Amino acid sequence: MVLITFRHELIFKLVLSLATFHTVIAGDPDITSDFIVPPNVTNVDSNLFTFTGMRILLQAPPPTAFKVTKASIAEFPALNGHSVSYAVLQYPAGSVNPPHTHPRSAELLFLLNGSLQGRFVDTTNKLFTKTLQAGDLFVFPKGLVHYQYNSDANNSAIAISAFGSANAGTVSVPNSVFATGIDDGNLAKSFNTDIGTIQKIKAGFAPKA
Repeated sequence: MVLITFRHELIFKLVLSLATFHTVIAGDPDITSDFIVPPNVTNVDSNLFTFTGMRILLQAPPPTAFKVTKASIAEFPALNGHSVSYAVLQYPAGSVNPPHTHPRSAELLFLLNGSLQGRFVDTTNKLFTKTLQAGDLFVFPKGLVHYQYNSDANNSAIAISAFGSANAGTVSVPNSVFATGIDDGNLAKSFNTDIGTIQKIKAGFAPKA
């Protein structure tokens, strides 16, 4: 009896330790220095920690289609190791930010101007939807499919999204399904339709000549 109890306790501790380890590595790795200097940087000063890529938003005319301007590790290398990034989202009247996921972070959206429909689907296929007004915040849980829609036919909207990762990643649902070479027959069966319909949808994702 003592041996069985000991084995059960050992198995429980092993499972718990594995679960804890998995949780620890789920986000950006911790760094052991104050910051990480990019390989191509030889002079470290305040310029390293400054990103000016958002200035163009103050000077450019409003976009005619949905537009996202990112400040992630790709655009702002100083973010490496700090588990933060931003994106500015611009929604012309009637536009949509198509369904997508962020595999490495939740998204905290702050609506600066206009109104938006914020929507996400959980792992039970339940749709959560909320009409957001300027000043509202909405969180899209990590890894779940979500999107935003500006249903106002006359007014634009603008939002800022914060991420708990320097590289949250974006997986576009439409692009990953219809623009990656998945077999037409497989898609037709998956969506309970015919190959002709799938090919028409795929044609919309073909590169513009």
